[in-house]
Amino acid sequence: MNTSVSDGGEKAQCSVLFVCMGNICRSPLAEGIFRKGLADAGLDGFVMVDSAGTGNWHAGDPPDIRSVETATENGIDISMQRARQVSDDDYDRFDLIFAMDRSNEATLKARAPSSQHDRIHLFLDHTLGMRTDVPDPYYGGVDGFDAVYQLLREGCQALLDRLGTELRQPKG
Repeated sequence: MNTSVSDGGEKAQCSVLFVCMGNICRSPLAEGIFRKGLADAGLDGFVMVDSAGTGNWHAGDPPDIRSVETATENGIDISMQRARQVSDDDYDRFDLIFAMDRSNEATLKARAPSSQHDRIHLFLDHTLGMRTDVPDPYYGGVDGFDAVYQLLREGCQALLDRLGTELRQPKG
């Protein structure tokens, strides 16, 4: 794990980036869920977390209101997040880069140096062992955002359990 990354002035032991297409639906929701899980577990100072999109058409925009409302209903505030596009620096800055679907995974790998491909993972495959996409709820209704929230929550919990075990192990 990367020990040289800082998050809020503290040394992080690991860094995680969640990526979807526009960074307004799935990835900011995953970021919010994971941040809350880290905070609840007392691990927020050990992991740097961010989200981004493979596209830039929403750069600077807040998350989709349906993602914000779904997060709020579950005790998470993502309203202050702003969309950004994945940058070349992200491939070096983040230990784990999670694509929400296979299309974004392919885009990330096409843009990344081959030496960084081992950092890029399909989110549900890595966390729950399901080679499945997190569906894009953008063109659907609120029910789609609720379903995506549940998938992301399960995946984030599995990731948190795995990382929490690693982060709590004594260094030696």
